[in-house]
Amino acid sequence: MSKKIAIYPGTFDPITKGHVDIIQRASELFDEVIVGVADSMRKKPLFDANKRVAWCIEAVDPLQNVRVFLMTGLSVDFAKAHHAEYVVRGFRTSEDVSYELSIASMNRQLSDEKCETIFLPARDRYMHISSTIVREIIALKGDVSAFVPPCVLGFLDGA
Repeated sequence: MSKKIAIYPGTFDPITKGHVDIIQRASELFDEVIVGVADSMRKKPLFDANKRVAWCIEAVDPLQNVRVFLMTGLSVDFAKAHHAEYVVRGFRTSEDVSYELSIASMNRQLSDEKCETIFLPARDRYMHISSTIVREIIALKGDVSAFVPPCVLGFLDGA
């Protein structure tokens, strides 16, 4: 029987408690979860890709079946390179669902129907957290301690 491997791609700019919750829940559903930290210049990330990878590694350290890698290119190519047949995506709002459904359809077509997307809704306590809002709070020197894991806070406190 083959292992059920899923990828969880994203920019994680920065990783939030909501992301960590999705990863933890996915780790209970799959034999292995591979977090793909996108090196996406199109999104103009606030934080360096290597810093985002390091944060993800530290944030998921307790989860034995989760690994983190830098991801370049298409999610379906990343999935294929890691022998993953599943893509995990979280959503918070109905707008997220519409967007994610279109991406899932595109991924399925690009992978010749070999890549299935699994959606996990955000828990109520994380539904309001987005990396975009967290970046805005950081830019305005606000307190993001309720929204990000300690590894991100440690970096921000030292910056």
